[in-house]
Amino acid sequence: MLTVHESSIPVIIKRLTALSGVLAKGEAHAKAKGVDEANYLTMRLVPDMLPLSAQVRIACDVPRRGMVRLSGGEPAPMEDKEGTFADLQARIADTIAVLEGITPESLEGAEERQVTLPTPRGEVLEFTGRYFLFGFVLANLHFHCTMAYALLRGAGVELGKADYMGAPA
Repeated sequence: MLTVHESSIPVIIKRLTALSGVLAKGEAHAKAKGVDEANYLTMRLVPDMLPLSAQVRIACDVPRRGMVRLSGGEPAPMEDKEGTFADLQARIADTIAVLEGITPESLEGAEERQVTLPTPRGEVLEFTGRYFLFGFVLANLHFHCTMAYALLRGAGVELGKADYMGAPA
């Protein structure tokens, strides 16, 4: 039977590593086309959706905060500095470093833990650990990575499914 650690940490790290590769291709595309990278970082699918930079931030923050909460800790804040591709790459690297520090032992029994999540609107959401991991953390990770991919693909960056999926484990 898979443990919470086995079914989360490697999956999240793989997805974030693939996202890093997608961003690297986006940055290379901007340079090759002579386009200011800020144009890419502020792209939106539609006006009321978040821009690329926020998609990457959320793809990092939800898993980082979520897995720290599931392990019984309180997530430390991370500065929102998203002005360049390098800033986004650093956020991914910092997130992976936090995730790599979460031990299998700290996640034992996490599927049954109660997780309380304050929202930016002042609400408090409550989850079982199992639902929090699969219905919130991983769902948000995949959604925001997909949006980042779609934004760059829409800008003409040559990306394929293999870029989204990342290298086989």
